[in-house]
Parts: sequence; C-alpha cells; structure tokens
Amino acid sequence: MRSTAVMFLSRLGSLNALEQSRPSRFWEKWIHQTLPSADTVGRICALTEEADLRALLHHLYSRMKRMKALEPPAHGLMVGILDAHESHATFRRHCSGCLERVIHTKQGDRTQYYHRHVTFLLAGRDAYMVLDVEPLRRGEDEVTAALRLLERVLASYPRAFDVILGDGLYADYRVFNYARKHGKDCVAVLKDNHPDLLQDALGLFGATPPVTVKNEFGDCQQWDAEGFTSWSTLDEPVRVVRSVETRTVRRQLDDQDEELQAHWMWATTLSSPRAATQVVVQLGHSRWMIENQGFNELVNRWHADHVYKHEPQAILVFWLLSIICLNVFLAFWNRNLKPAVRRAVSMLHVARQIMSELYCEMPASSSPARTAYG
Repeated sequence: MRSTAVMFLSRLGSLNALEQSRPSRFWEKWIHQTLPSADTVGRICALTEEADLRALLHHLYSRMKRMKALEPPAHGLMVGILDAHESHATFRRHCSGCLERVIHTKQGDRTQYYHRHVTFLLAGRDAYMVLDVEPLRRGEDEVTAALRLLERVLASYPRAFDVILGDGLYADYRVFNYARKHGKDCVAVLKDNHPDLLQDALGLFGATPPVTVKNEFGDCQQWDAEGFTSWSTLDEPVRVVRSVETRTVRRQLDDQDEELQAHWMWATTLSSPRAATQVVVQLGHSRWMIENQGFNELVNRWHADHVYKHEPQAILVFWLLSIICLNVFLAFWNRNLKPAVRRAVSMLHVARQIMSELYCEMPASSSPARTAYG
C-alpha cells in the first residue's frame, strides 16, 4: 500500500510507470525492500480489505477536525455532497463487478461494460474532504447505492455534516425521508421529475414578485416558499427556492459582451429560520464542488480513472487509495504550506517536487535513455 500511495502522490498514472522506478534507492528507505512488480501490487490490492482503508479515512477526518481544518462556512451548515461517477467503460474486457448496458450503433447493438460508484464529499468553509465511495451493483439504481453509502457514513460520521446535497436525481423521496429520519436536512435540484411540485411552485412564483439581489452568481431574482405538499411520497412538506441569475461575460474571440441567464430551482427540507434564501442558493451552487474539486481533480490530476487491475475489489481499493492520497495532499497544502508559498506555486508544481524525490534517487546507469543511446 505504501508503494501505491507513492504512485498516486507522484501522479505516475499506472503500475507499469511505478515499476520502472524499481532501481531507485528511495524504495529501500520507504519500504525497506525492493519495489514489488506491477502484477504483485495489483494482486495485493485485489486482496486488500476496504474496511481498513475506510478506517484510515476516518482517522484522517478525526485529525482534520482536531486541527480545526474542517470548519463550517459563515452560515454554520456543513454539507455532505452526493454524486456518482463512471470510472471507465469498455466493449471488450469485463469482470464480475461490471455493470452492463446495450449501446445502439450503426453496426448493431453492443454490450458495454462499465463501473460506477457514488461518492460522498464533505465541504467546509475553505476545505473539503472525500469521505467514502460505494460502487453500484448489478440491477440497482444510483439512489440505492447512495442509501447504502449514507447508512455507512451516518454510522461513522454522525455529526460531520448537517445537510445532504445532490443533483436532480437525489430529489428522491427515499433520500429525503432517510435524511429526515436521521436528523439531517436535504437540498436537491428540482426538475421535471416532480411535475406536480414544479407546477405548483412555478404557479405561486408567477404571482409573487421576486427579491432582487446581486451576488457572486450575478444579478439574481429569487423566490422562496414553504409548505408544498405536492410531493406526496414525502413524510413532511417541502420548501422550494428559485433563482434566475443573469451575468455578463466578455468573449475572447470577438471581445464582445454576452449576457447569460441561468434558471435554478431547489427542493429542500431546510426551514427559513435555519437557512435564509441566500443560504439555500449558496448550498445549491456548492454542489459543483464534487465535480470541480472532486472528480475532475481525481481524474485529470491523480489518474483515478485508470484501470490498474480489472477486478471489482481492486478497482474499489485503488479508488479509496486515491481519495486517501488526495485528502493527505490537501491537508499538507492547506495546513503545512504558508499562504505565500501557495500563492507562488501550483499544486501540480508541488506534485512534481514529490516525483523528483523518487527519481533523484535513481542510479544513472538505470536510465532507459542512457541505456538506449549511450
């Protein structure tokens, strides 16, 4: 596991790239032996218990809380964001944990194999932390996997967050009722998957003048109403917040200003005294954090989508290891580096410095370029 952590922190991107660093004297200092082969590392990960890695994630969370690195925003509500990510898809290789779907092509229908998992990200004032992931199983929908993940997260982190946040898919009565049963509130994007609630809210808002505010999202017209009972499967009435946001951007191509408008609606169990309209809008927009700082960072910078070994346990273990390394790196970046250093260099620059520690211990005679060209 220690060698795999080096692979992620160095952003090497594959077990074969890791194996090429075997001559480095770094490994004698780090693991006190020669680096195992790529096949051995993959096989060990396939035999690793995910419970041990989740325990390590909980230990990291406890340390972060003790250091007051996960403080709530100004409105006082800690947010847990749910979203799913598809790590890879292929028409060729598959394993016992692969999901299947039929893709219609010009050459006929083809079976595609893929892996998808639900992720839970904890968002604070100026820091975030990925707490856990749960893979989807065959024959179940995303919400079922999310409920299984929520059950484990609520057992391990019962006081870590106040609000569960999700996109339109999580505007589901199972998620809302489960959250309220366990003392948590929900905020989810409201779309046409709830036509009765959407129609009632738009009808009421059409007869009500909006509140106009200017904030980081642009010039906003906002509506807010509570007590909707149109969502009949919910155990309690729901609140709906609408925001129409207008902003002006200057296009680089022709240097002309263009006005953009976005329409947002959220359903929430938060009451007005606990969360004002602006707070619900801020919470709704913070959902993008799991995409921008979570999946995009893990995929584009940490190579988490790479299939290191096509086996269900190994895929889960590598994902858990990637988020552990991400959380450790963010803790180092936010808590160990002074603000002046963070302004002067990028995260990628620091990652390359970590990689240089691995390669500076490489004997010159083992360099492939030196061997090939003399």
